[in-house]
Amino acid sequence: MLVEDEENFGSLLQNYLRLSKYDVDWEKDGTRGYSAFLNGEYDLCIFDVMMPKMDGFTLTEKIRARGNETPIIFLTARNMKEDMIRGYNVGADDYLNKPFDIEVLLLKLEVLFNRRNSEVSLSTKDSYVIGQFTYEVKTRTLNHTQETKKLSPKEGELLHLLCQHMNDVMPREKALHQIWTEDNYFTTRSMDVYITKLRKYLQKDSSVQIENVHSSGYALYVKA
Repeated sequence: MLVEDEENFGSLLQNYLRLSKYDVDWEKDGTRGYSAFLNGEYDLCIFDVMMPKMDGFTLTEKIRARGNETPIIFLTARNMKEDMIRGYNVGADDYLNKPFDIEVLLLKLEVLFNRRNSEVSLSTKDSYVIGQFTYEVKTRTLNHTQETKKLSPKEGELLHLLCQHMNDVMPREKALHQIWTEDNYFTTRSMDVYITKLRKYLQKDSSVQIENVHSSGYALYVKA
């Protein structure tokens, strides 16, 4: 998805990208871009920074707040260090200053698509070894030498997300938006209940712990 308010430049860029075999939806302000993003499925986004109704920074913040990790490239006519730092801080994957060489943009797109495909391949593993346990993603079964436990859909999604971040922090907000679709008091309490259930299921192996990470989220640790 391309979100660019400058008519001539947006049309030119859309045509260049289409000639390079990309399917491109073009929106002309941040508000329309956000609406299109919520109603569509996009592999990558290109956002102008300075736009009417909603700038590129705000648009990216709203998308990232939903736990969405679609790659985002910023375009800007302002060559300011502060803008670049802010862009990366709100979740941009790359940055281009106008005017730029279209070949450079195409190379950046290729790099981001390759990285995305690699991450998707990694995240769609069929099973995970968790100490003495094996978790089968497709069947939502947690296997141990003593028993096999069939998890509920939310239990399964939550354990899968923890496994993807094994021995690292799983951000609370990411889990809430990805599994519960919203972040509020009630969904937070619901997730805490599911974490307690997963701890109970995993307690047969003392080397496996789900720990609270203050103000950040949870971490699934497998201690050697």
